[in-house]
Amino acid sequence: MHVASPVLTSSRIGLVSTYPPTLCGLATFASALGRALAAQGHQVEVVRLRGDHGGNPGDPPVVASIHEADPASLAAAADQLSQCDTVIVQHEYGIYGGADGAEVIDLLDAITAPTIVVLHTVPLHPTPHQHQLLGDIADRADRLVVMSTTAHDRLCELYRVDPRDVDVIPHGAATPRGGPPMEVAPQLLTWGLLGPGKGLEHAIGAVAVLARERVRPRYTISGVTHPNVFAREGNRYHNTLVRQVAAGGVGSTVHFDDRYRTTEQLTEYIATAHAVILPYDSQDQVTSGVLVDALAAGRPVIATAFPHALELLSSGAGLVVPHRNPIALATAMRSVVLDRDLAASMAAEARRIAPSLSWPAVAASYAELGRTLHARTGAARA
Repeated sequence: MHVASPVLTSSRIGLVSTYPPTLCGLATFASALGRALAAQGHQVEVVRLRGDHGGNPGDPPVVASIHEADPASLAAAADQLSQCDTVIVQHEYGIYGGADGAEVIDLLDAITAPTIVVLHTVPLHPTPHQHQLLGDIADRADRLVVMSTTAHDRLCELYRVDPRDVDVIPHGAATPRGGPPMEVAPQLLTWGLLGPGKGLEHAIGAVAVLARERVRPRYTISGVTHPNVFAREGNRYHNTLVRQVAAGGVGSTVHFDDRYRTTEQLTEYIATAHAVILPYDSQDQVTSGVLVDALAAGRPVIATAFPHALELLSSGAGLVVPHRNPIALATAMRSVVLDRDLAASMAAEARRIAPSLSWPAVAASYAELGRTLHARTGAARA
């Protein structure tokens, strides 16, 4: 795992991504990474996808925008980015224009500065076009970054990318200022944007199993429906969960919380949880920002067996259970709630891991990588 100490020299760093106020994981990632880089003395310039302005107070400024099927905006953004020492390009299928977001290739072709492409998804079963597109990205990027060893190995084996062209840098997370003790009454927490695939119905089913055994931890589901899901089907998924809670007789223990929290407030809120529950349906997920946030806050995790969870929880910071299995989830919940020694050991391991996941450590790794590429490019041009 690549973790560097903070660099002392300042760089001009371009950052291409969706960006707040857009509600998505990449926007949150870009905001946090940009802030951490700026805090280390770097000049960060953001090129926003699908929007003209944005950013939370204190975020690095948006200097250009790229609009779908708008070559002029892409060319102007590329000109701006080419003036940077290095450019960090966030990649997820579909955030750029074209089929599967193929316009990212036009952007990479137009940028003359060294580029670091951050792959948030490396599909295990890509379509032929997705496979080709990721290969084309690899051909053009000066370096690829993934956030887990699983993603690294998959990229090299399935997509035939040279391992020398790939770095593993963890997904960053904020760390709490203090270490508040666990609440006396156990609280289980899931947070994030809601939608099908989150597996929350299985977690609610697990709480219903525990209730029949007279074990009643408070379970909070924090978040609103993902904007893309809401545009397709409104709050259908959320409403299904509410009906399931009522039908299962666990209305007194399962709570929905749609309050907005800043990054700092969310970090402190996570730290009050007895354990974090990640019941995701996906068996292919190589990056989970929520998982990293939970560990950075020093919280035990109960997760389904998606790749990133298998990797990060292998040293004892959490329990991994089969997918779509409320009974297995209930068993893990019961263990963490009733066995204080187990919960304490998991929390201790999470705290041990946390420093390597902090945004300052992650930003330093990106800055060091960018400095290396810039020096190499300069030497080649000389």
